[in-house]
Amino acid sequence: MYTRITRSGGRSYLQLVEGYRTDTGTVRQRIVATLGRLDQLGPKHLDPLIQGLNRALGRAEPTAAPVTYESARTYGDVYALHAMWTELGFADAVRAALRSSRRSFDAEALVRAMVFNRLCAPDSKLGCLDWLQTVAIPGMPEEVTHDQLLRTMDALMDRAGAVEARIARQLHPLLDQQLSVVFYDLTTVRIHGAAELPGDVRAFGLNKETGGIARPFVLGVVQSAEGLPLMHTVHAGNVAETKTLKAMLEAVLQRFAVARVILVADRGPLSLDNVAELAQVAESMQRQLQFILAVPARRYGELGGTLAALDFQGCLAEGTFAGHRLVVAHDPVRAAEQAAKRRARIQELEAFAQTLVRKLDAQDEGQSAHGRKASDRGAYSRFARAVAEAELTRFVQADYQAERFSYHLDEEAIAWAERFDGKLVLLSNVTDFSAAEILARYKSLADIERGFRVLKSDLEIAPVYHRLPERIRAHALICFLALVLYRVMRMRLKASGSTTSPKTALEILRRIEQHQVAIGDHAYRGVSKTTPEQLALFDALTLPKPDPPSVVSFCLLAHRPIKHLRV
Repeated sequence: MYTRITRSGGRSYLQLVEGYRTDTGTVRQRIVATLGRLDQLGPKHLDPLIQGLNRALGRAEPTAAPVTYESARTYGDVYALHAMWTELGFADAVRAALRSSRRSFDAEALVRAMVFNRLCAPDSKLGCLDWLQTVAIPGMPEEVTHDQLLRTMDALMDRAGAVEARIARQLHPLLDQQLSVVFYDLTTVRIHGAAELPGDVRAFGLNKETGGIARPFVLGVVQSAEGLPLMHTVHAGNVAETKTLKAMLEAVLQRFAVARVILVADRGPLSLDNVAELAQVAESMQRQLQFILAVPARRYGELGGTLAALDFQGCLAEGTFAGHRLVVAHDPVRAAEQAAKRRARIQELEAFAQTLVRKLDAQDEGQSAHGRKASDRGAYSRFARAVAEAELTRFVQADYQAERFSYHLDEEAIAWAERFDGKLVLLSNVTDFSAAEILARYKSLADIERGFRVLKSDLEIAPVYHRLPERIRAHALICFLALVLYRVMRMRLKASGSTTSPKTALEILRRIEQHQVAIGDHAYRGVSKTTPEQLALFDALTLPKPDPPSVVSFCLLAHRPIKHLRV
């Protein structure tokens, strides 16, 4: 059945025509109805008919109705993060921890928004509000205010322990339940502002980023052997690293019911001085604490002749020190590089010394030069300052008692230093690991440093602009939750054989957009078509794919009004 326009007497008529087949097989047409003269038919006559036909077929209303297109919103990245957040149980964990009958807004949704913002487009809380206008996060309230975000951060800190404990329980299935190897390290995070408040975490201390004195706070992260962040700690910027260990270990032992904990730490946080105290903490909880500790290079001298007496099998040697197992790794290439670099710096100082001597000799011979008159005492001062700046005072020593400027090299000290070049000294009480396994475990600690780089680059944890100490802590917790999602993404991508980084994966998924069109009084939503590359990422992340356009249609292809996407 179709429409046909026929002419008669100079006028045009709109007719409804049906085709049929006669008994002889011939195809004929017959007029079902004449709808009227074409010049007298308008939208008010034909729209009800068209609308009725579309309604009978479940289609959209007629295109004659006004069509309004909304700005497209980014969907793919936040959809994937929402699916992972829900699958890991974080939504229920945060909702249960922040449950309150006095709060009129969904705090879990706002925590989720701030965590996703760190992963997708890190910005301030005001910037987060602008970002929410450009994305379509499932289950997000229609309106979010700055005050609600700040109140959510306050609620987050009021229940921070409960939130992190519940998150830890959700991570249990991803961890090795038989043996827990725990990595621990700290970094400094810059804070903007000079306010001084009670209980402030801003304190003058060494900024690891710049190497100078600043007023940061210290962030500690505990990570599993699988590379999964387990918990975090926030300390004042002037805290001694060794002072953070006890509280951290107690929290780990309380939250993770493992019989044995192997603590792997770098040269800074862990020392022999507090190992005994930590062991007592573990014994009080009926757990076993073991450690793999890097001995600081400045303390190599305490080893005496132990290193010299070691018999290296390849690049590894074992011994004992202070009643513990000593594992020493030797890298000949790095040793040669360190020795060559030291010798080159010493040669530069010798060349500088020769320049000073030539100037003094020329002056003694009566040859004048531009500038201030040289003196042996002045040469001592300039040379000593250069040696100190090069950090070579152990090897190059000026003779201050001599009347004329002179210096000498301590070849014995240089040879002693070269004995330790290229060596990594580890102290451990783990007896059931081979030396190679202990070395591998320690080298895995570098992964926590990569996590710090993710926090500072991709998630942009710093600088922090919050004034109140509790909101600074809440900001750290939000960034920690974002790091957990980032690492889970990395684990899944790596397990699938994908070489795509989480950051790149989110950028690719970000191209999937949600579109909305209003036709008359009805609104239709749909998702842009996904590419094979995007579908492969959903498979690698083991996440459900968003509904394709053939299922969730929009615009004139819609079969029914759709108010919300099914996710």
